Amino acid sequence: MELSDLIKSIVIELVDNPEEVDIKEVETDNQIILELKVAKDDFGKVIGKSGRNISAIRTVLFAVNAKKGGKKARLDVVE
Repeated sequence: MELSDLIKSIVIELVDNPEEVDIKEVETDNQIILELKVAKDDFGKVIGKSGRNISAIRTVLFAVNAKKGGKKARLDVVE
């Protein structure tokens, strides 16, 4: 399973508009940047209270990526 597929499957369960969840993967020489886009109404649900949801999602991303031994990964939520 790709990192973007993993994050998408988690986010889809949090939002009201799962069809609008989109992840773009940008790879540079030393890192992988995942750009997450969701519907405007779902933005707060992904971030969560005090950023708890996005922090938990990033923790899962970092743990899975560390196990794979790949490049450093970063998750950005973009509007």
